[in-house]
Amino acid sequence: MAGITDFDALRRAMAENSEEPEGPARNARAEQLLAEAEKLDVPLAVIEALGHQLKVYNYSSEKDKMFVPFARLLRMWDERPEDFDEYEVHSLHWVFKWMSSGMLGQPHIPLASIEKWLAEMEHRYRLAGHSERAVRSAEFSVASHVGDLARAERAYTAWLAADRDTMADCHACELHSQGEWQVERGRDAEALDLWGPVLEGEFTCAHEPHTVLASSLAPLLRLGRADEARAHHLRGFRLVRSMESMRAAYADHVEFCALSGNEARGLELLAERPAYFTDSGNPRSGLEFLSVVTLLMDRLTELGLGDQRVPGPAGRPWTARELAAHARVETLALAARFDERNGTTHVGDGARARMDQRPLVERLPLGVRSAGRPATAPVTVPAPEPAPEKDLAALLAEARRLSDTLQPHAVEAWLAVARAAEGAELSALDRAEIADHQAMDQGPEGIALFERAAELYAEAGDPGEAWAARARGAYVRALTGEVDEALTAIAGPYDGVLALYAEGATGVRQTAGVLMSRARVLMRGVHEDPSGDSPDAELLDAAEAAVREVLALVDGHTGDDVRLAARAAEGQAMLAELAVRTGDLETAVRLFAKASAAFVEAGLPWFAVEYEARSAGLAHHLGDIAEAERALRAALEHGGPYLEAPGRAQLHLQLAEVLGGRGRSQEAAEHALEAAHWSDEAGEGPTLGAWARHQLGGFLLRQGRWAEAAEVLESALPDLSAETHGDGAVVQTKWWLGDCLSELGEHRAAAERRLQAAEIARHWPEQHDHATLAHLAAESLGHAGLHTEADQAYTRAGDLWRSLGNVHGLVRSLRARAWLALRADQGLDSARELMSAAIEECEAALLVTDDEEARQRLTGELGHTHRQFGELLARSVAEEAEDTAIQGAFEDALAQTAEAVAVFAALGDGAVHTRTAAELAAGWLEADLSRPADAAARARGVLKAYEGADDGDETVQARRAEAEQLLQLMEEQNDDK
Repeated sequence: MAGITDFDALRRAMAENSEEPEGPARNARAEQLLAEAEKLDVPLAVIEALGHQLKVYNYSSEKDKMFVPFARLLRMWDERPEDFDEYEVHSLHWVFKWMSSGMLGQPHIPLASIEKWLAEMEHRYRLAGHSERAVRSAEFSVASHVGDLARAERAYTAWLAADRDTMADCHACELHSQGEWQVERGRDAEALDLWGPVLEGEFTCAHEPHTVLASSLAPLLRLGRADEARAHHLRGFRLVRSMESMRAAYADHVEFCALSGNEARGLELLAERPAYFTDSGNPRSGLEFLSVVTLLMDRLTELGLGDQRVPGPAGRPWTARELAAHARVETLALAARFDERNGTTHVGDGARARMDQRPLVERLPLGVRSAGRPATAPVTVPAPEPAPEKDLAALLAEARRLSDTLQPHAVEAWLAVARAAEGAELSALDRAEIADHQAMDQGPEGIALFERAAELYAEAGDPGEAWAARARGAYVRALTGEVDEALTAIAGPYDGVLALYAEGATGVRQTAGVLMSRARVLMRGVHEDPSGDSPDAELLDAAEAAVREVLALVDGHTGDDVRLAARAAEGQAMLAELAVRTGDLETAVRLFAKASAAFVEAGLPWFAVEYEARSAGLAHHLGDIAEAERALRAALEHGGPYLEAPGRAQLHLQLAEVLGGRGRSQEAAEHALEAAHWSDEAGEGPTLGAWARHQLGGFLLRQGRWAEAAEVLESALPDLSAETHGDGAVVQTKWWLGDCLSELGEHRAAAERRLQAAEIARHWPEQHDHATLAHLAAESLGHAGLHTEADQAYTRAGDLWRSLGNVHGLVRSLRARAWLALRADQGLDSARELMSAAIEECEAALLVTDDEEARQRLTGELGHTHRQFGELLARSVAEEAEDTAIQGAFEDALAQTAEAVAVFAALGDGAVHTRTAAELAAGWLEADLSRPADAAARARGVLKAYEGADDGDETVQARRAEAEQLLQLMEEQNDDK
């Protein structure tokens, strides 16, 4: 504070404070600055300090404080208008609009006072000669707030009809308000059409598209445009997250979470802004925030999570149920204050409607890291009609139907039979089937139960099925790793069933069951063979013979027998596995496809999933990307509702990677999003989910969706680790994130991420990535205004480029340092030295380069360096410098630019655009040096270079237009002489 001794120091301090984050600290500083301004005895200083204070109050949670400084400003204007300069006169009239909207948000201010203020605004605007557009907009806000629809429509029409002038809100803000009115009237599609130019970046301001993105969320969900809503949430929340004054927009994002099945993310948003529960400076936004808190808490309670701990007002712990009740009471109390002031029920009606909304989407995956719904939460589905209890006979019939046709949940059906059969008199066959399926469900613990099932089958007079049960037990033993014991155990069933089959004492189904179990045991031995790349040929032959024995048995017998058809399909898959083991991958792909097709033909598509996935992996390895894509799509299709979350996540992720490799980033992003969602559902968010988010972020980045990509990548980073995902994934994620942040203008954050990535890459044997990241970090530091740090990073990058023998990287780092030197303390001499060094590096490399392509690239780099040297020299002299200094700088600049022209000319027609650009730059320098003839000659040279060129080429058009402009200007100068 001691440094503020004059008006200029005050202005600098206010400018610095304006750049600080919104909030009480910035407001307190503005109050201090006003006190300092009053000590300067300069009326305009006080006026500007009051304006600064009013602005920071308006954009904060202490909006109610802005009325006092405005009243003082208005009094000063009425008493001594000559103390106001042109800018402050404009600002005073501008903030009339803030007063109007600010009063509406304070229920203690009577409506009559607001109407009186509106009339005062209209009077003063008329005196100042302003259009009534802003006045009618303010009147519309009052009318729509109290629910006077007729007046609101009249004011809305008058607002749009009035001329735009300097008092009108910016296009973006006006369109936001107009769109909100369309939503209010139930016209969501019309609102989104109005918001289009803001969403597409045509119109922006300090708070747009922030609020439009937030306001669009519920309309998009209502219109079924869920993908757009997701994108707007990720992009928009990033914009409002740090802006304290945007509680209403923040509330829209919480509402979106409650309406789209993202309750857990909604809780995370509440936890980020605890002060929003109690900030009292803007009751209107407080009402909107508490209404969506109620919505979210009611939703959690409905899901059976009413006792879950949730973020809430400070001072005590809250459960969802408790906070729902508290927030509803607070919301209705606030709404009642507004309605009492307004004399209508409009605000209360709107609040109740907002709190009582129903979800618009059951679950909309967002792609970002977020806790899933707790597993204990019951699924909210309508209660089914009570089904009549089935008797044991019906349960047995259903279980047999499911198992005979290999349907999912057959084992569960048999468990239901077992429960119903307790204490009942059953035949030996019934008991055998129950024991058999119980054994299948128990895994290794069920081996003994298979033996019991076999005894019961024998007792029931089915010796073939008895051997099949024992064979199933042998296979389960193989699954535990006891392959040799399993082979011994299956020998008896194998011999026994073949003997029975030869005698006609058992059927194909039972015999195939034993033969398939034996083939499975042998295949297990193949999979566990420790010989690696040189598999045991005898073991492979035995397994193949066993598989072909199954296929020979069932051939011609499958018919409508689903079980036998499945045996044939599985046999093909086993042959495919054997082909993989011997390295015949093409055959493996063909056989896996054959097996999958057989399962689908048999009506068992869910069994095809595994083999389509295997086929996809092999096809991808063989470079047959189209086949890999086909197989993965087929796997997802065949799995249908039977795919469990982990498998679904894996398939979506593999398909995303395949599509991404084919350049189809948009579709790849859709599958990566699904992979992230199903990973979270499977409880694998920190592992597979993090990798899916890493991929999703990359695909979004490729589409230029920077904000969405940044949100996703930032959410992936906490779970990515070198141990689980590899340090390459960590580096790539930070690298991509740095690129996104750079595009978003968040240069300090971009530099931080790039430096973090560079630090990891520093330890890699190959240093190209390290050098690239150091260079990119230097760029970000420079854009952030951290010139010293940027120079250090460019120096580090330059050293790395030199060690790698990468002349291009080295030269570019030297050029960048030269520009930094010009802007920083080192000055022109240092900048000249660095540019000269860059030229020397190019020239030295050209002397030792034999490769023609490399020579061409180095020559181009040399031309660009001369060109940049010329630009640097031209910019090194201030406009107010002496004529001799300007003349000297321009002469030196012209010499470098002319050298660039000559270098580019040596590259021939391939460098025509770079040559003509340098030629024109030289022409303008000639003009500045009062050499019109030389400048005109350069312009004519450019026009000649494009004789017969494509008129549709934008670069050609631009060069011709600039050359003609230069030529005309020089001819006019000659005529004046």
